[in-house]
Amino acid sequence: MEREVLLPLSACCNLGHQSRRRDRENSIGNGHNSVNGISNNSGNLSREERRRRRRATQKYRTAHATRERVRVEAFNLAFAELRKLLPTLPPDKKLSKIEILRLAICYIAYLNHVLEA
Repeated sequence: MEREVLLPLSACCNLGHQSRRRDRENSIGNGHNSVNGISNNSGNLSREERRRRRRATQKYRTAHATRERVRVEAFNLAFAELRKLLPTLPPDKKLSKIEILRLAICYIAYLNHVLEA
């Protein structure tokens, strides 16, 4: 059975030059128009398919994971700062994120009530 020429981008990135040349030679004989083992029929692909292929690359996944890690760290720091502003007994009591938000809502309502009285 003949090997499929159209590979996901993540697989193509790991191929050596010899494998790409072999794929290109095979695809020319099969009527496919390709360069470096990657099919040039991207004009026929939908926007969603092009996005899916781009997101399948190792470079994209690594960059996305790094961005997500930075985002989560900033998110957690913001919750820690908010937690420091809220009065609880004991002061160092560990609270979940939802508890921090609920306590902040109640504390803001209380402060608003104190200002209006």
